[in-house]
Amino acid sequence: MFSVMRRKNRITAAVLILSIIGSVAGCGASSAEKQEDNTEKVQAGAEKETGAEYAVPEQIPKALTDQIGYKTDSVKTVILHGKRLPKTFSIKEIGTKEEKYTGDVVKTVYNNETEEFTGIGYFTDLKEDGDYYVSADIIGESYSFTISEDVYADLFNEACKKYYINRCGTSLSEEYAGENAHSACHTTSAHMQEHPETEIDVTGGWHMDEQADRDTTVGCNVAENLLLAYEINEASFTDDAGIPESGNGIPDILDEVRYEVEWLLKMQDAKTGGEYGAALTDSTGGGDVMTYPVSVTPVSMEATINFASVLAKFSYIYQKYDGEFATNCLRAADRAWSCFFYNQKAQDNTAVFKAAAELYRATGNAAYEAVLEDYYNRSDFSQIFNADENILIGAVTYLSTSQKVDVSRCESLMKLLMERAEGIAQKAGQSAYLVTDHGESDFGRLLEDMRCLTITDHIIYNHEYTTIIENHAHFLMGANPKAVNYVSDETERTYTDEATVGILNDPQADALLVFMLSMLVC
Repeated sequence: MFSVMRRKNRITAAVLILSIIGSVAGCGASSAEKQEDNTEKVQAGAEKETGAEYAVPEQIPKALTDQIGYKTDSVKTVILHGKRLPKTFSIKEIGTKEEKYTGDVVKTVYNNETEEFTGIGYFTDLKEDGDYYVSADIIGESYSFTISEDVYADLFNEACKKYYINRCGTSLSEEYAGENAHSACHTTSAHMQEHPETEIDVTGGWHMDEQADRDTTVGCNVAENLLLAYEINEASFTDDAGIPESGNGIPDILDEVRYEVEWLLKMQDAKTGGEYGAALTDSTGGGDVMTYPVSVTPVSMEATINFASVLAKFSYIYQKYDGEFATNCLRAADRAWSCFFYNQKAQDNTAVFKAAAELYRATGNAAYEAVLEDYYNRSDFSQIFNADENILIGAVTYLSTSQKVDVSRCESLMKLLMERAEGIAQKAGQSAYLVTDHGESDFGRLLEDMRCLTITDHIIYNHEYTTIIENHAHFLMGANPKAVNYVSDETERTYTDEATVGILNDPQADALLVFMLSMLVC
């Protein structure tokens, strides 16, 4: 599927061994061959003496690149790190090994914590499509990468299609799901957790983990990010992603969100309007996870207010495709809103703010606007804007509404948004890896930062912001201290080598990745 071929272990055993015992710089083919022969003798001796096979330790490159690749006209960077760094680097073509570009290593700094130097190489001027790798004295070679205008297209499509693969309650055919095809799962009635004798139909929705659990709050947040990504970069989402609904005249990402929304509606308590918390599988009886019995947890106020928010957003966007269904969604959102306020206050959960913004945009009802005003008047509003994602999303919705708004309030929100974006840009600029967070395997903060920057870049285009977003994509796909592609498993060193889940396999992280990539594939 990917434009980058799987080239596992391109760095040969000879180079690995040379790297272990000394620098690879300046080594010709003949000396490498001699060293490899000598190593075979060492290995044979070790095996004879210990009776065990000798395994050559894995040598991770010190030249770090995005293993997926770079867009043709983008700013292209390689991160170099090590005890010593070269002054220059070169880009060579896979196969021919022809040198296509040479550049200087700049911005070299010493990291006391890792006791290494880091530097950056820019090869922006290399715009010839192809497959390449970085080569540099002292530190050796990088993993391979591709340069192409549509380098992220396949990955973006796979990230979007992950939700189809995670569908519950329906069969997935080989035509659309490939090796993930399976018969319909969890199709029998579920039981209420507090009242096991009560049965309920909660088929549908997305599996959220390996236990095939479905969580309403998580589902709402995932759907919300996909919908907002669609609003901001509509042109990136097509009707031919390869799901059963493809070709129906509705962008496939909206078809996918509708599948989740239909399940969320089933999870709404008919009496109170509250939203049940989750549909959990029960593995105590053993067997196949796809046939585990399901129990439904009690109504959750957290789930209820998030349900109100995302159903209102979906209703607003989906109105032009199916007005009747969209209206039903809006009614369900209003019922959930009423249920929440029957049990809690507006200040008890900041998700109220974004729900109020969504409902105000969809209806123009002054009651929702009044709740927004109460939040705006909080003395700590500026602080929570910078720290709370619910406030950020609600503010962005308010800025995009066609309802009557307070112009001075919009100006204030834009100022706060720009200040937050500038803070993110400055933090990334101070990092040796050009990112806001070096977190290993948990990239929630980093991805949320990129959502903010993507939103800001959409409202007020800034080439610097686009480059920062691309740098974060590069980091996630290999330009990080461990040289791991945390996104896909189709390149030379991936999350599978680190025994981690991978961003595409985490529905919440995947939605934020879709958000970021939707801007890069435009």
